[in-house]
Amino acid sequence: MEFDKQPAANYMKFNSKIKYKMANIKGKVNAGKVLIKPFPAEEKTASGIIIPDSAKEKPQRGEVVKVGEAKKDEPVVVKTGDVVLYGKYSGTELTIEGNDYLLMNQSDILYVE
Repeated sequence: MEFDKQPAANYMKFNSKIKYKMANIKGKVNAGKVLIKPFPAEEKTASGIIIPDSAKEKPQRGEVVKVGEAKKDEPVVVKTGDVVLYGKYSGTELTIEGNDYLLMNQSDILYVE
């Protein structure tokens, strides 16, 4: 991958490649399950204090990557690309193609943005 001399252009090329790779995950999710890419934990507080790794909280917000089929008694509410909020201890942590994901029941999602 070639990098431009401008840092902003490099950032866009790098992030666009990640999004492309993330969207093409092979496999499928079982019925009633959702695969979520968690957003990174906050690095700084609102006042500018840098948070050390040991004090960072687990993120509770992420983007839906894959959605399983609907169950008989539960329709599908989320779709790929939705930003969702979920419980702190919800889901199972997975690593797929070197990226971290959460696999959880659709009912564990608390809010869809």
